[in-house]
Amino acid sequence: MEPHSSNQRKNFGQEMSPCACTSLLTCMLYLACISSTFIRATLPHQHPDPEAIVLQLQRKVNASITSRRQILETNPLYIQSKDQTPCQTGNPVDDCWRCDPNWANDRQRLTDCTVGFDQGAMGGKGGQIYIVSDPSDGDPENPQPGTLRHAVIQSEPLWIIFAHDMHINLKTELIVSSTKTIDGRGAMVHITGKGCIAIEHVENIIIHGLYIHDCEPSGKSDGDGLAIKGIRNLWIDHCSFARCMDGLVDITEGSTAVTVTNSYFTEHNKVMLLLKVQVI
Repeated sequence: MEPHSSNQRKNFGQEMSPCACTSLLTCMLYLACISSTFIRATLPHQHPDPEAIVLQLQRKVNASITSRRQILETNPLYIQSKDQTPCQTGNPVDDCWRCDPNWANDRQRLTDCTVGFDQGAMGGKGGQIYIVSDPSDGDPENPQPGTLRHAVIQSEPLWIIFAHDMHINLKTELIVSSTKTIDGRGAMVHITGKGCIAIEHVENIIIHGLYIHDCEPSGKSDGDGLAIKGIRNLWIDHCSFARCMDGLVDITEGSTAVTVTNSYFTEHNKVMLLLKVQVI
């Protein structure tokens, strides 16, 4: 795939793909379609049969939707009461973990819910739980324990969670090391400021449930919400992106096994750049 100008990538889906993006779930299929249609050059660790991954995802989505429809049709009382709505959501990712009322006691089971190319993404599975309790970013060169920046630079696998709702205003881009999960479930976590999040030439990352917005240029960063380069095995799920200086999510430089699901992209023109990647 050749590089695209800003104007080209604003209309990427309209100009370059026969796929349609009409809902959060079909956006997952849309990304798969543009990936398998336009990426023909061999990439490091590229999946040998991307069409099979697309079909597998379609089957999971259809099965979840069918299951929910059948339950609602056979139990009409569910339709009348939100309190009695069945667990099946019509979304295979949500079906996987939201159905367990004790999901917070086994957060790492989220890795069983991956779909698409990133099904090998373990994030910080097997590592310790790291609780972010301090929303400050006072000294990026020497981050304090308990901050998100301190968590993401550690060398060992970590499953990073948040003690409470927080707004983290970054002083410079947040560079994430390999084998990390940033799990925002159970809290409302806003990431803003300089550079926002950079994931470069690492592997096994999961980012779930963050609100990333109002990102500004800093150092090498153009002000992307997520700048992803040369990564292997990345899952972004249930995140919200808005109002960043450059793109909301840029995935480039031979990134493979990347999945973006159930995420909102709003109040922006240059939403996503996909350049020489394998993504669904």
